Amino acid sequence: MDFSGQTALVTGGSSGIGLALARQLASQGARVVVVARDQQRLEEAIASLPATKDGPHLAISTDVSDPGQVAQMAEQVIEQAGVPNLLINNAGVAHPGYVQALDLEIYHWMMDVNYYGAVHVTKAFLPGMLARRSGHVVNIASTAGFAGVFGYTAYCGSKFALRGFNDALRAELKPHCLHVSIVYPSDTDTPQLVYDNLHKPPELVEMVATLNMNPYPAEVVAGRILKGISKKKQVIITDAGNRALYIIVHNLNMAYSVQDFLLNRALKKLHKQQQCAE
Repeated sequence: MDFSGQTALVTGGSSGIGLALARQLASQGARVVVVARDQQRLEEAIASLPATKDGPHLAISTDVSDPGQVAQMAEQVIEQAGVPNLLINNAGVAHPGYVQALDLEIYHWMMDVNYYGAVHVTKAFLPGMLARRSGHVVNIASTAGFAGVFGYTAYCGSKFALRGFNDALRAELKPHCLHVSIVYPSDTDTPQLVYDNLHKPPELVEMVATLNMNPYPAEVVAGRILKGISKKKQVIITDAGNRALYIIVHNLNMAYSVQDFLLNRALKKLHKQQQCAE
């Protein structure tokens, strides 16, 4: 895809990977629509984007978990910028913790934003894309979208759901000449990761330390995502470590073995013992 002259919509585009994507798309000539909830951060994001000859960038405050707000946002976007050529469902939230300690509201919150948010936005723009017979939908998942991660039962559930939606969507839209991609980034240096690190169970902290993988800069991850989009890759994995894990999980069927190995090392370092009733 040549991003010059294209209209790209990025949800969760006021910070982190979303903002990095918006900046790089704008620098490559795309007209960008940035969608997020916080109006002040939206305005700051738009102010940081290089100008494009195809019209001003748009910033629209929207809670993607609310279908009514999404419908209003889509109407405004189509009226002012047309149906996007590229739709990136990036909005996401996370809150790690032990399953027994997480309130049910947290599970619903993550599903509403991470899963239903992508469904709402995709459904809102799909009629226009189908009528035009062109467009590219990109869903930003996570390592937690293909591998179970200790401490992330709520987050994994929402990202696995997004993956199922993505894969079925890809098959359904292929006959209509629309492209669908899913992205699996690993830890990225964003405000969300800073928040996560405040709430991670100690076992997860040790498991991450064992892997010895530093978080990637958001700008690097965004660049790799756009490179994958430009090649119309159906699965975009942004780093070698995640690619190896993806192969282990999908090709070697060793997901549980790797998870248990990392957990056992963490328990040993934390001087915790498994005490299971027979």
